[in-house]
Amino acid sequence: MKILGWNTAHWVSLIPNGIGHIKPNHYSEMLRIAWQNRDQPLLAWRILRDGVCDGCALGTTGLHDFTMKGVHLCMVRLHLLRLNTMPALDTHVLQDVTALKRMKAGELRALGRLPYPMMRERGDAGFRRITWDQALDTIASHIRRTVPERLAFYLTSRGITNEVYYVAQKTARFLGTNNIDNAARICHSPSTVAMKQTLGVSASTCSYKDWIGSDLIIFIGSDAPNNQPVTTKYLYYAKQQGTRIAVVNPYREPGLERYWVPSVFESALFGTRLADDFFHVHTGGDLAFLNGVLKHLIDNNWLDERFIREHTAGFDALKAELAGQPWEMLERFSGASRAEMLRFAEMVARARSAVIVWSMGITQHDHGVENVKAIMNLALARGIIGREKCGVVPIRGHSGVQGSAEVGCVPWNFPGGDPVNAETAARLSGRWGFDVPAWSGKACLEMIDAAHEGDVDVLYSAGGNFLETLPDPQYVQYALERPRLRVHQDIVLTTQMLVDPAETVILLPAQTRYEQRGGGTETSTERQIIFSPEIRGRRIGESKPEWEIFMLVAERTYPDRSHLIHFRDAQHIRDEIAQAVPAYEGIQRLRKKGDAVQWGGQRLCEGGRFKTPDGKGYFSPLRPPENAIPAGWFFLSTRRGKQFNSMVQGARDPLNGAKREDVFMSAEDAQSLSVREGDWVLLRSGSGELRGRVKLVPIKPRNIQVHWPEGNVLLRRDTYDPACGVPDYNALVQVAALQMAGGAP
Repeated sequence: MKILGWNTAHWVSLIPNGIGHIKPNHYSEMLRIAWQNRDQPLLAWRILRDGVCDGCALGTTGLHDFTMKGVHLCMVRLHLLRLNTMPALDTHVLQDVTALKRMKAGELRALGRLPYPMMRERGDAGFRRITWDQALDTIASHIRRTVPERLAFYLTSRGITNEVYYVAQKTARFLGTNNIDNAARICHSPSTVAMKQTLGVSASTCSYKDWIGSDLIIFIGSDAPNNQPVTTKYLYYAKQQGTRIAVVNPYREPGLERYWVPSVFESALFGTRLADDFFHVHTGGDLAFLNGVLKHLIDNNWLDERFIREHTAGFDALKAELAGQPWEMLERFSGASRAEMLRFAEMVARARSAVIVWSMGITQHDHGVENVKAIMNLALARGIIGREKCGVVPIRGHSGVQGSAEVGCVPWNFPGGDPVNAETAARLSGRWGFDVPAWSGKACLEMIDAAHEGDVDVLYSAGGNFLETLPDPQYVQYALERPRLRVHQDIVLTTQMLVDPAETVILLPAQTRYEQRGGGTETSTERQIIFSPEIRGRRIGESKPEWEIFMLVAERTYPDRSHLIHFRDAQHIRDEIAQAVPAYEGIQRLRKKGDAVQWGGQRLCEGGRFKTPDGKGYFSPLRPPENAIPAGWFFLSTRRGKQFNSMVQGARDPLNGAKREDVFMSAEDAQSLSVREGDWVLLRSGSGELRGRVKLVPIKPRNIQVHWPEGNVLLRRDTYDPACGVPDYNALVQVAALQMAGGAP
């Protein structure tokens, strides 16, 4: 029924603003955030009004975006606001780190911004303030004392701009190493590898505008309302135009089931039902599920045969492989029935247009590349790439990560995606005027393994926190204790900074993207390169733009050729990026708020023309990995809740009411274990143990979830995708009751 143009069929409740429901109270949160920023209200307002969001990678510019009209502001961005307005920390607290080591990451952040370079040497109780000259001289001395193979750089997103990534990777190559990596690979390297091999491109093939009006949107291994809440507004408008939404996941995420979009009056009042159907699969069972769906599409002739014939290759090999896979195996490994796979196939077959969205529930497996290739198989079979309201979307969780690899901040690719080899290194050497290394560098996990073995002398981290992002934290801590020099370039304190030094640890105070002189750019999930201007306001201590810090380190290390790495300003960097990365042509003309250019246009592979050598899209014959659950064991996956990356922002997730210590479990499994809601249980894997409380949720039986990074102690450090090196953030665990009364164990 329609009322005032509103669709009552999509309403969640007649109770205004969902009072009584487990849901975020956006308006009270906004008031709390305004109170947190009361000491810098004008700066906070300018950041929101003029800056490009430093949260997820949807690319909100000021209070608007490129997809729809009206105000667009999400809680992820608001919760990050304090990082940009908080005052400097009192450096006296760093004189003895004993008490700091007992603090959680959130408590360390709350101490304030890093204002000055700080140094701690072996045997010191804490850090002492030093000058920038002392810091640069120390770093340069350590770099000159080692060889490039024992030097490693790592950058996480944290609002880092394309300019910073570009200068960082050029600095690494100037210093003779390709050991440079970034956080994007830990999330979506399987996507970039699989898409490059099958489509010839490694980014979202459509724009967010294509979501609105598509017949079907599929979320698989993604919890967008928690990690990219801005998308819920897109989904609201898509539902208004008749779009159906399907979700493939072990857990029925409440945020995908219903959401109250605060900037849409109807949705804010009555909520919006989002997903039309859920398909429950085992953790790691997505490939088997998609293979079953493809078998149904083939058996019922629900294929886009013309598209397959004219624009693809390898379909016969895929068809033969699927013919040899029995339904019993696909049902057992996926956790879904043949009938459920048929129901999903029918939904896909009825859709004239569709968009498939996935995230780390697909990629962070030891077969993440094959998972993504299975999605490409489905998209190619239905011809839903390269036309309006269609596409495949590896949705990004961080504002800076899409551009990081594209401008060369990876160990085996140069800017523009050129592979590291003798030919490309020689070409780049000619452009830059110094010898560029031609050997493939170490990725993040390889850096940590090398550090653990004593094979890294200088480990330089811009942002990030290995202790809270990688499996097996105890192993990681030991690895961080080994390099002679650790450099932590950041805006706030993190737990990894407090790991004792082998010789020296240096902290370098960085500026945020809004403080970066000359502004900066980010690349969104939909490939919009967006200019974020410098925001007028207070600056913290002696903090510097991050691109300038990298440049100064390089210049101080080899002053005789410093002119080869020097940049006058941020505009100079953008000018060079436009030359080094052909797809980024136009970035040099971005100079003010609202300026943007979308590389590749609104859609990639338009008309079925792929960027592969023969212009075809490639099918991949895939056999599902063994996914059987031993008796007495459970599939465990790690989840996010009320957090941004590893930055936990609250003890309770308002989307489902879960606390950080909760263990998500089905009622069926709880009964088999003789435990109840709130009981303490012990989870044990081959790597470690974790205590938690039972929370009964609609999740596939024999599957459980815990929060990340708390659950990292259960993960194996030696389990990763061999095609791209991304860790497996899942595990097999046993569960034992600790206490039945719900009290502390």
